[in-house]
Amino acid sequence: MEEDGRRTLVMGAVALLVIVIVIGGVLVWRHDPKAELTVKSIPNDLTLTLDGAPIAANGQVDVRPGTHTLTGERKGFQSYTQTITVRGKDPLEVKVYLYANGPIGREWGKNNPEQELEAEAEAGRRYDEIQDRLEAKYPILAQLPYIGPDFKATYEKSKSDPTNPEAISVKILVFGPSGKKEALEWITGNGWDPASLDLIYTTS
Repeated sequence: MEEDGRRTLVMGAVALLVIVIVIGGVLVWRHDPKAELTVKSIPNDLTLTLDGAPIAANGQVDVRPGTHTLTGERKGFQSYTQTITVRGKDPLEVKVYLYANGPIGREWGKNNPEQELEAEAEAGRRYDEIQDRLEAKYPILAQLPYIGPDFKATYEKSKSDPTNPEAISVKILVFGPSGKKEALEWITGNGWDPASLDLIYTTS
């Protein structure tokens, strides 16, 4: 009898523990904040992953707060990776548009002209956004190209940060004996700090 009582007590304790775990899990799940991520993709049949797990190329998915990585891939197109940050329950909308880099992709574009035009329009919009941010970050862009007595100033993709699409190098072509000095005077005379610019000097 004593053994039966002990067994009943153990079983009761185990059952109570299971109930506590289940209730705790439900409460955590109910209070686990998630945001709705809406994705639109072109091509609409690309393979899309969120943090390495496949998700629908178009539609909604619930995501937890934090940093996540979206990756889109399709044969004949450039792959695309974007990092998104989810804050609380604020909904997010993301466009994953791939651009053709081979005959398969170009053929797809011919067969899907509406999606092709939408992707091109998005590319133009993104370019304009990047240019606006670049001009805000580098006021010198408003004066480039500039030709001085012994130098010419232009800009190009950043040499020191080549993977950053929003970084530039200011290229100074020196073709006179005082070119470098004149270029620095022109920069400082306009109120720009040479130390804040990625300056590259070349000679003709």
